[in-house]
Amino acid sequence: MRAMALEHAPEPSPFRVTLFVGPQPVKGNPFTSSCVFNVKKRSWKGGVQVAVDITQSQLDRLSTDVDFARWVTLALADLADADRVFQQERAHELFIQAVCWCKLNLALQSGITQENQCLAADTWIAEVRETVIKRTNFITLYIAAELDLVPRDATTL
Repeated sequence: MRAMALEHAPEPSPFRVTLFVGPQPVKGNPFTSSCVFNVKKRSWKGGVQVAVDITQSQLDRLSTDVDFARWVTLALADLADADRVFQQERAHELFIQAVCWCKLNLALQSGITQENQCLAADTWIAEVRETVIKRTNFITLYIAAELDLVPRDATTL
């Protein structure tokens, strides 16, 4: 039996982050999506909203990097055709959310100000790629949980 690599729990974050909305298209940028997160730092009196933008070409590259299409195909193989189409669309939305969350975490680690802001699509491209590749197992487990999929061997991606 192959041992499953476990991701260690991160240090407690000074931020509380929740997804507010997304992914949604960015007005004026037809091939860009955005997720908006509510961010509250423990020392702040109030929270802020951070929009995280990502282009379709970035998503396509990241999806290829982690072989996401293959994972989705395997994860949804047991579903009926009608259910599979809906779940595939939802899995891609969740992938965008997860990628945006990775990008937001980079901003939080580097420090953000207490003001509403947008992380532009051209921010931290290489770092986001590196983070997504490192956190592939976490991302697929997140998507599987959101889709209520029966866990499979998460290491076979």
